[in-house]
Amino acid sequence: MSPRIDAFLKLAVEQQGSDLHLISGLPPRIRVHGLLQSVHFRELSSGDVELMLSEILTPQQHERLLASAAVDFAIDAGELGRFRCNVYRHSRGLGGVLRAVPGHVPSLDELGLPASIKLAVTQPKGLILVTGPTGSGKSTTMAAMVDQINSTRRGHIVTIEDPIEYVHAFKKCVMTQREVGVHAPSFAEALRDALREDPDVVLVGEMRDPETIALALTAAETGIQVLATLHTSGASRTIDRIVNAFPARRHDQVRVMLADSLRMIVSQQLVRTADGEGRIAVAEVVINTHAVASMIRTGNSHKLDSAIQTGVSAGMQSLDGALRDLVREGTITGEEAHARAFDKGQFEPLVAAERGGARAERV
Repeated sequence: MSPRIDAFLKLAVEQQGSDLHLISGLPPRIRVHGLLQSVHFRELSSGDVELMLSEILTPQQHERLLASAAVDFAIDAGELGRFRCNVYRHSRGLGGVLRAVPGHVPSLDELGLPASIKLAVTQPKGLILVTGPTGSGKSTTMAAMVDQINSTRRGHIVTIEDPIEYVHAFKKCVMTQREVGVHAPSFAEALRDALREDPDVVLVGEMRDPETIALALTAAETGIQVLATLHTSGASRTIDRIVNAFPARRHDQVRVMLADSLRMIVSQQLVRTADGEGRIAVAEVVINTHAVASMIRTGNSHKLDSAIQTGVSAGMQSLDGALRDLVREGTITGEEAHARAFDKGQFEPLVAAERGGARAERV
């Protein structure tokens, strides 16, 4: 790798940054605890960025960049760890974002996620969905789920990713990790292959299209445990996204398949801690009880909020409820909770109280 990009990656790791941004016309930037911060360095020229990023691209990745103007891949930076990279062309040349992938796969307990998630992972079949916006920690949660299975059960785990982020060691399971664009042309093709590879568990890095979604549902129906992600916020939106990916004439069929195969939806976000020194995952958790399955089957996913409220004893939790608990504990601020909440109105008094307290302290 380029010595200069290596130095920037080292700085990002030392500052506990999640992402390094390299864009011509600007100094390098590092995202630390959710906020972008400029590095004390001169503005990068288009030549600087071109040189640094071209040196981490393989010839095949260069070709993909020329063909599509953007390419995703991962690099191993030795002691600095692995980085998921996106290199793209823009109006001033090349740009790149390199996201740090921790070398250690955290456990579900270390992530502070509800115990019901670990319990769902122990059930050897069905579909578990992890959803949330880009940068919400979905990949880390999925890796922790895979590690939990790898550590406690015997079987064959197939992961389909774009690109491969966490590299899993062989523990109790046989691990097969495939990268879209390198080992298979698409998620759908890799998933179709996986069904012929005697899998017990299949991780689908992203359900992007109807074909991949249909194959994932079919795999879950046949008794394979499927872990998959979607870029949606909230369980009801997730159900609607899956159903609406298909023509209207297939909606009833997809709802039935989903109601029968779904085990859990984890819809998560990363929130800044009150001290500003980190971020933690907070999640809405929906378990597919008989009541939830009935809502999905009959097209009443908009009623899932009520099912969550009555399903707390079964391990469900609402995002807003989890945020309230974190505010009560002093882990996050009311303002942060308000920014992340679905029902923002209930957090407005907390924000007002915090701002009033801040004004009183200044006086």
